[in-house]
Amino acid sequence: MSIFEIKEHMDALVKELNQHNYNYYVLAQPVISDFEFDKKLEELEDLEKQYPEYQNPDSPTQIVGGGITKEFQTVKHKWPMLSLGNTYNEQDLKDFDERIRKSIGDQFEYVCELKFDGLSISLTYENGKLERAVTRGDGTQGDDVTANAKTIRTIPKQLKGSDYPDNFEIRGEVFMHKPAFERLNKERIELGEVPYANPRNFAAGTLKMQDSAEVARRPLDCFLYFLYTDKRLYNTHWESLQAVKTWGFHICEHNTLCKNIDEVLAFIHSWQDKRSNLTYDIDGIVIKVNSYAQQHELGFTAKSPRWAIAYKYKAQEVETVLERVTYQVGRTGAVTPVANLKPVLLAGTTVKRATLHNANEIIRLDLHEGDTVLIEKGGEIIPKIIAVNTEKRKPDAKKVSYPDVCPECGSNLIRKEGEVAFYCPNDEGCPPQIVGKIQHFISRKAMNIDGLGQETIEAFYRRGLIEHISDLYTLYEKSDLLKQLDRFGERSITNMLEGIEKSKQMPFEKVLFGLGIRYVGETVAKKLAAHFNNIDSLINASFEELTSVDEIGGRIAESLIDYFKEPKHLQQIEELRNHGLQFESNHTAIEFESNKLEEKTFIISGVFERYSREELKDLIEAHGGKIVSSISAKLNYLVAGDNMGPSKLEKATKLNIPIISDDELLELIK
Repeated sequence: MSIFEIKEHMDALVKELNQHNYNYYVLAQPVISDFEFDKKLEELEDLEKQYPEYQNPDSPTQIVGGGITKEFQTVKHKWPMLSLGNTYNEQDLKDFDERIRKSIGDQFEYVCELKFDGLSISLTYENGKLERAVTRGDGTQGDDVTANAKTIRTIPKQLKGSDYPDNFEIRGEVFMHKPAFERLNKERIELGEVPYANPRNFAAGTLKMQDSAEVARRPLDCFLYFLYTDKRLYNTHWESLQAVKTWGFHICEHNTLCKNIDEVLAFIHSWQDKRSNLTYDIDGIVIKVNSYAQQHELGFTAKSPRWAIAYKYKAQEVETVLERVTYQVGRTGAVTPVANLKPVLLAGTTVKRATLHNANEIIRLDLHEGDTVLIEKGGEIIPKIIAVNTEKRKPDAKKVSYPDVCPECGSNLIRKEGEVAFYCPNDEGCPPQIVGKIQHFISRKAMNIDGLGQETIEAFYRRGLIEHISDLYTLYEKSDLLKQLDRFGERSITNMLEGIEKSKQMPFEKVLFGLGIRYVGETVAKKLAAHFNNIDSLINASFEELTSVDEIGGRIAESLIDYFKEPKHLQQIEELRNHGLQFESNHTAIEFESNKLEEKTFIISGVFERYSREELKDLIEAHGGKIVSSISAKLNYLVAGDNMGPSKLEKATKLNIPIISDDELLELIK
């Protein structure tokens, strides 16, 4: 390569790696693996050593990766949140150990910790009380996510005991357990929303949500692993870990103290396979010199400590053969491609299938029938195809093409603008959609019908006993047929029928959620039921009336209007009403305390210290005001809390809409 080409290549690497950093830290949507990123970074570092005159000041080798989002207040770190040097090579660890010995001699210990695959966070405590939570950001400054962090149960709001310092910081990692990720992702898929790729992305996306109430509904966890104080309290890192545990912090129980590098390597080897048994993801092991005095002596480079290093496990990969691609139809009609593979052992389990997400993924991989594919199970819960070995492709292999029609009922598939998924619109005639809808209807969060399970619904459908949700309420007429089913005795039938009868008392919001309208989840159903009070008002609501409801956007409004346009849906609602289901809220009408806010419209945005947004909404309505969701020139007030969205603030400012605090709102109604 010429000098010009070398410089051009280095600049291209800087640009590419900075984009990957942005994807990972800010968007929480990485597009390459950690291993690929680290290899590219190593290549850039080598080139910069050879050609220092061409080093780009924006190079990721000079700064800690990350960025600041605009939605949160930016806070400067008192102690920089540096990244760790890392390696995939055991020899590098031995070299690291040798460098330590040359600097401080042979008398030292290591602390080994699991390297959690989550989102780094720094917590500040004053007089035992949580004052601030800040993300790593660019290492120098990060986003203030205190309101959201306070919803995480394993982050103490008030410390135990009294032997902690008046002011200190503690660093840790926010993450999501795999079972919780699977459950929440399943809910997203059922609502027709794009699923998250892995628990880390879900945790990162959750921690940066604007609504802390929604964050609280998502089960995040947090391990803490490093204490920062102005005055040193302990001689070693290990001592500090034991101490902070007594203060109430969640410390990983798998940390261990190692006397030498051999014990470190043994710890790494022991977790190579055991990590798949954890309920959370780890991508390596962190090794730290134990003594604080020795850490201080070893010091730092520009971007990382010299006394610590991370050994990263390669994502577990294996090659196998794509036997065929099948297509699953969910209860909302979303058609998901699935790769059926020649069975192969990966991460301790036999893998027969891998996710393909959507039609775009098939195109990206350029999949052909019978391809030899590389599958990975790193941060992914479900294995995914990451590459195709085209050298092993047969010359006559046919391209895999996404179907035009539903594989279950033959209806033409549709794809709405701006969405990645294809859908089958035949929700009242497509078998998996029918079964899925009824299974959703009986589920715990919807109608919670005792005596009925997923398999029972499938069996009833296959036997022709049910075709619609309303058919559940006619099963008492078919008790003779029910008795003919295997493993379905008289007691089971009685329990089921009693459960069905009892479900007629479930409130309107549960019935509405149970209908399975796309994008109408549990929270949305509650808001709609509270606002419109009955199904008829909701059916007849215009787009503007729907979007005037707090947190109901255009996509949900369109979905509701489309649903209620369909005569078959209206017929089902009428039949359910005739069976005695609740289609009217039993909420008592709002008791007006005054009319001081009459004919005034409000939007509430952001997080408030003394009140929840729901409490402020009730307060406004109790004094005659009306809550709307979209900003227009007709809006009277924007009630703004911390961390409100910048787009709302900008639009309100342009339209000269008064922006008031919760205190100023109280002044209006005094």
